[in-house]
Amino acid sequence: MQQVLVIDWIIIGSYLALIMAMGAVFSRFNRDDADYFRGGSKGVWWLVGASAFMSGFSAYTFTAASGVAFEAGWSVVVIYFANAFGYLLNFLFLAPWFRQIRATTGPEVTKERYGLRTQQFYAWIGVVMSLLMAGIWLNGLAIFTATIFGLDVKLVIIIVGIVVLFYSMSGGVWAVMGTDFLQSLILIPITILMAYLCLKALGGFSGMFETIESQGLTKDFHIINEPTRFLDARCTWLWAIAIVIKNVTAHNTLGSAAKYFSVKDGREARMAAAMAGILMVLGAIIWIIPPMASRLLFADQVLAVDVSRPTESAYAVAALNLLPRGMVGLMVVAMLAATMSSMDTGLNRNAAIFVRDILPNIYRLFGRKPVDTKTAMKFGRIYTAVFGFCIIGLALYFEAQKGKGVFAWMLGIGAVIGVPMSIPMLMGLFIKRAPSWSAMVTVCLTMIPSMIGVFSKELFGEPWVFQTKLLVNLCCGVTIFLLTIPFARTSPQAYHDRVEAFFKRMKTPIDLEKEVGELSDGKQLVIMGRFAMVAGVLITLLCLAVDTSKGEHWAVLFVSGTVAGVGSLLNWAGMRYNAKAKRVTTQQQNLEAEAACATETVS
Repeated sequence: MQQVLVIDWIIIGSYLALIMAMGAVFSRFNRDDADYFRGGSKGVWWLVGASAFMSGFSAYTFTAASGVAFEAGWSVVVIYFANAFGYLLNFLFLAPWFRQIRATTGPEVTKERYGLRTQQFYAWIGVVMSLLMAGIWLNGLAIFTATIFGLDVKLVIIIVGIVVLFYSMSGGVWAVMGTDFLQSLILIPITILMAYLCLKALGGFSGMFETIESQGLTKDFHIINEPTRFLDARCTWLWAIAIVIKNVTAHNTLGSAAKYFSVKDGREARMAAAMAGILMVLGAIIWIIPPMASRLLFADQVLAVDVSRPTESAYAVAALNLLPRGMVGLMVVAMLAATMSSMDTGLNRNAAIFVRDILPNIYRLFGRKPVDTKTAMKFGRIYTAVFGFCIIGLALYFEAQKGKGVFAWMLGIGAVIGVPMSIPMLMGLFIKRAPSWSAMVTVCLTMIPSMIGVFSKELFGEPWVFQTKLLVNLCCGVTIFLLTIPFARTSPQAYHDRVEAFFKRMKTPIDLEKEVGELSDGKQLVIMGRFAMVAGVLITLLCLAVDTSKGEHWAVLFVSGTVAGVGSLLNWAGMRYNAKAKRVTTQQQNLEAEAACATETVS
């Protein structure tokens, strides 16, 4: 395996500097809290779609999911096809509804649907859990990259955390969407290249299937397996059903609506969902090949890696063996991008929730007036910084607690709360007649079987597997919610009127001219195009490091050409859009001037 070279460090450093610069540039888009937290609902579909795609996965794709692919082969596609199916439902039905809610944060939606108490319940729990999970993601990424690429864990945590904090704080949701788009533009070609190199090493798809058969791995690599084949009865029919339910639900509840708040209208929300779904299908195909290739070509190297679960290094080992010299840095960038995109989205949404949902309630309790929109934006920046440092601190704390089970404990808490909280957000999207307290009661009571699942080994001597926990929680939660429906008549009429208004608004199309106003499509095209062109040029410099005698420069040119090529098209489209808009404005001004002259003449 090759080692990380100086050129790799230059690429990683340049990439981090570039996305920090994006934060500074996009800061000019923000005039108030509506711009800072939801981009003034002026985001174009391809920008919002890329952000939705990138926030839909993390470094888990290249670590834990890679480990599943190493052991069980094709089974892991179920995870990503389930995500894609979730986006398909967004495209067909829900994405326009989510945009038409006309909200800024998830808890605002909860307030309109269930009331103030439920809003505060979800807001506080959501912020705390989001911070803890972001700390776990950041720590997990740091441990993995440090072990595989020889980096210092704490240094990775601090550098990555500060970079994400800087661009999220300075540019708000505009910077989050912009960096997510650029990161997807780099991640997709580098992972396509990885899949190609793996297939080339195996002799194509035919060679891959022949190697699977010759090594006796045909049964292991079935999409659906017998319950006794793998640990925790993974990769069975029941496991696949549970994964599909979990991932589809995650993309289709009121809690997931926030990903479409920044897009212009329902039509563009639908297109953003389509883009995210298509990219997820592409990812499902190309992300699975490298870890499977590691099982077939580098199994001994993978199992020799000094981490708690060596199989999770399968993707990285394939990259270190097959990428041309000097391109490892790009692979590190791809892994960083996968986690940073989830972390930055969480940071911005947490700040929005605190400023828009929690602070106003605190002010109300103390008899203070709410702050104006510009002050709210300043508070947004302050709390983005506060939450960013909290995440860095939590990640460093988790790193200091090695071997003390803190990861398992925190992930267990997430499992206990996650499914119960999602059920009312799903049911409330389709069922109007439920009392205002139905969400909190459903969450609290569903946490009982959820806790039983966490402590099932101590209680029953045998731990419940993932699919058992999820299906039991889901059945209990749905049943409890349905049992609250007859009590809907106990809620005051004002509550029912608010719910009716909520559903009416959700299904009323956006009036773009009245509700959104002046658009910035051209600016978004030009800015993203030019940043992509710069990134493409920087990647091209890797040609100085690769072995041109072996023809390795083509790999660099494929990635850089894709990034710079897309950037050039975006820049060209943006300049045309701006020129056309300028002509239309000039024509309107001329017509107005002629009309004014005619009026004066008549006078």
